[in-house]
Amino acid sequence: MTEPVVAQKAPYPVEVEAGKSYFWCACGKSAKQPFCDGAHKGSGMAPVKYEAAKDAKVYFCGCKATLNKPLCDGTHGKI
Repeated sequence: MTEPVVAQKAPYPVEVEAGKSYFWCACGKSAKQPFCDGAHKGSGMAPVKYEAAKDAKVYFCGCKATLNKPLCDGTHGKI
C-alpha cells in the first residue's frame, strides 16, 4: 500500500443530505475531491463510505491524514 497524496491542506466543507451515502477519496488522487472517482485503482487503497445521518454541513478531510476518516480532525495543521 502506498501513502495517500495530500489533496489540500484544508478540509472540504460539504452540505450532505440525510440518508445519502458519500464515498470519500482516501488516496488523494481523485479529480472530484473530496469524493472518489476511481483514481485509487491499483494503489491498494479504497474509498471510505460516509452515511449522512441528517442534513448538515460536514468537513471532509483534504490532507488524507485524519484519524477520524473521512472527516477532518485538524491534522492538516501539523503537516
